[in-house]
Amino acid sequence: MQSISDKQPNVMCFSGLDPTGGAGIQADIEALFSTGCHCLPIVTALTVQDTGNVMASHPTDPALLIAQARAVLEDIPVQAFKIGLLGSIKTVEVIHTLLTDYPDIPVILDPILRAGGGYEFTGERIAEAINALLLPLTTVVTPNTNELRALAPNGDSFDASANELLDRGCQHVLLTGTHANSPKVINRLYTRHQPTRSYTWQRLEHEYHGSGCTLAAALAGYLAHGLQINEAAQQAQRFTWESLNHGIRAGFGQLLPNRSHWNH
Repeated sequence: MQSISDKQPNVMCFSGLDPTGGAGIQADIEALFSTGCHCLPIVTALTVQDTGNVMASHPTDPALLIAQARAVLEDIPVQAFKIGLLGSIKTVEVIHTLLTDYPDIPVILDPILRAGGGYEFTGERIAEAINALLLPLTTVVTPNTNELRALAPNGDSFDASANELLDRGCQHVLLTGTHANSPKVINRLYTRHQPTRSYTWQRLEHEYHGSGCTLAAALAGYLAHGLQINEAAQQAQRFTWESLNHGIRAGFGQLLPNRSHWNH
């Protein structure tokens, strides 16, 4: 097993602000801190939400977003980009412009299309924009099965849909199986021209608010440390599972991941 480096990497995160602290930019900050990284937070949207669902989302002005990111990038070296809630088509376009200027930095994309409670953030056009502008620049995309169907609706199986995303240019697809009807959670890592790698985890009894954010941020952290994709994916899943297993009942809805479980 590879060990992470002593140097603290920097990960720039584009995510929404969740006032419950379960998902979004706070999830990124906590997961990256726990994996030995420093988070550079760029807020893509302000949201109104609780632990059950999202009520409203207000995207950050694209000019402000890109100005924040460029100011930091000209000052601090960045080892990875993590992208979460995008907020608007304009947000996708400015992040696309930014990524093309930094082609050597790994990109981890969590394709958030709707909240766990059903709220749709931007409608169908966001999936088209992700496919056209972000997937060709993405190192790893981390969809759940519902997000995979939205991004590649013509696939007749999860394998076919995942390979369709690879054909669009991303290097890896880490598909999470929490939404599948199976006794255990089976996640799959797809890489072009390589066998699919499967990871099996005990299915937990509760639902969680911020599990996808936690996984993508942890994966970004381990990749920023220089781990190879297989080891980074394994460790990110382990960290996420433990965070969920130690989840916190903060409100009346879903549990929140406990990303500081290691500190007890």
